[in-house]
Amino acid sequence: MKVQPLLERWQSQSRSSSPRFRLQAELGPQDVARLQALAEMYPGCSVESMLADLIHVALDDLEASFPFVNGPQVGEDECGDPVYEDAGPTPRFLALTRKHLRTLSQSAGALAS
Repeated sequence: MKVQPLLERWQSQSRSSSPRFRLQAELGPQDVARLQALAEMYPGCSVESMLADLIHVALDDLEASFPFVNGPQVGEDECGDPVYEDAGPTPRFLALTRKHLRTLSQSAGALAS
């Protein structure tokens, strides 16, 4: 999701029903003031939900920005050009994300029981 659809979502005030986890963060006064300004501009959204949305968009953008690094050749495409494994940070980031997601799912399941 990019920022523009996020603004449209805030205007329509639709919220996700996925599980939420509480984290704490320390922010500078400029960032807190900007979050409060957004909450005033979009009164149907809380500062906390906007912060969660902004972090989600930033993480998506960060993941998309990781460079592709040619690793070992794993084959050829339909034109005979070499296809390389990604040896950049993306595969590690995705594997670590899946690991932590499993841990969070298990802890959420334990809380629901």
